[in-house]
Amino acid sequence: MNLEHYFDHGDSSRGERVVEACVVGSGGFGRSLLVHAPRVPGLDARVAVDLDLDTAVAALRAAGRPLDQIHVCREPTEARRAWDAGHCVVTDSLAMALSLPFDMVVEATGQPEAGARHAVLAIEAGRHLALASKEVDSVVGPMLAEMARERGCIVTPVDGDQPSLLLGLISWAERVGLEVISAGKASEYDFIYDPCARTLECDGRRIDASGLDTLWQRGGQPLAEWLAARAQLAAALPQRAVPDLCELGLVANHSALVPDQPSLHCPIARLGEVADIFERRELGGLLAGEGRIDVFNCLRRVDEFSPAGGVFVNVRCHDRESWRMLAAKGHLVARDGNAATILLPRHLLGLEVATSLFEAVLNGVSSGARVPKPRFDLVGIAERDLPAGTALTAHGHHHTIDHLRPALVPAAALAEEAPLPFYLAATGRLRRAVAAGEPIRGGDVELDETSMLWRLRHQQDARFLACADTRYA
Repeated sequence: MNLEHYFDHGDSSRGERVVEACVVGSGGFGRSLLVHAPRVPGLDARVAVDLDLDTAVAALRAAGRPLDQIHVCREPTEARRAWDAGHCVVTDSLAMALSLPFDMVVEATGQPEAGARHAVLAIEAGRHLALASKEVDSVVGPMLAEMARERGCIVTPVDGDQPSLLLGLISWAERVGLEVISAGKASEYDFIYDPCARTLECDGRRIDASGLDTLWQRGGQPLAEWLAARAQLAAALPQRAVPDLCELGLVANHSALVPDQPSLHCPIARLGEVADIFERRELGGLLAGEGRIDVFNCLRRVDEFSPAGGVFVNVRCHDRESWRMLAAKGHLVARDGNAATILLPRHLLGLEVATSLFEAVLNGVSSGARVPKPRFDLVGIAERDLPAGTALTAHGHHHTIDHLRPALVPAAALAEEAPLPFYLAATGRLRRAVAAGEPIRGGDVELDETSMLWRLRHQQDARFLACADTRYA
């Protein structure tokens, strides 16, 4: 596909149509967009919203914006003067920024409650919304999409993050007539093996990996046993991450694919093994059926290719002769020749968000589904007994909650005994004890009736799900 044809910016004789974006949150994702935007023809991102004004200014400076053209604004009139002069606007208030005539808000704070408030403000102001904050999307994404549709706006996931990229890869595979068996992503950080030192390293943590040589190749060992032995050898390294399950939950809500099991399989696997692993059990794989999503932890040596936390589809090899030819060219075909892995080895954060912004503003479509549905919820399972009064706070780069592991379960309306969405749990404190191995349920957490995230979830339940508990209506 030639994107020059797909994204029509208008008649060049009248000047190119420029898509104007406001970026909320100038941390890692937002900063990469702010810095890269000046290099993208037809895109401008000169409005930055952040509670830390210095961080937003620094991002715009890193983009090459002159300091005397970056204005910290506290009043709409100040902001409009700066805008009309073609300068940059920095503010700590999205409500104030919405007085400016930009096309789209990119919500990139990663904060569930703040992100929900920003999303509603943007939609009510008639702006398209790029929802980079998967934490918000996992709880109320379908409701936000409905609200936007009613106002003639688009809510979209973003290229640059794995859900949108995987949905694109799945739709490409299906459109060209490939049968998708399974799909998913590589975990964010590879498992890197040093065969000389016999160590395994992941995200700066290094462990002794004596014995991995004997598990490097499968041989005749049953698949599940072999992968379990690898997992046990690397037990000191985390093998499931909240963001991975959160992102694949979004894919399930935008597609027909489903998790094979609540916590996914998350095997430690080399690239050439992925086609064999994410196959039906009766054909030698791990999966109970087809149309499944999962994550693999990429095992490689330091000198081997990395999938860079990218995405993949496994497809059925119907024409063996064609796939033998493709395997000879380096494509990843399963040992029995039944399946092949097609890899998209990238997620470039804000460096490739422009395609999603152009899709929404120029073409009026989302990078995700036309109508996302709340099919699965990301929830938290207690890893140990949690007493009443425990604060459930998401923290760190991955927005994890201490002593909770993630799981994907069929979505259910909020209720006393229904598992609570992970990032709704993150807004509260336990009002009753939760035993190890049990999910955090609606009745376990003190409710915050002022929370925008809670309000939106109530609306989503009423719109999409049967709600039998009037306490949550």
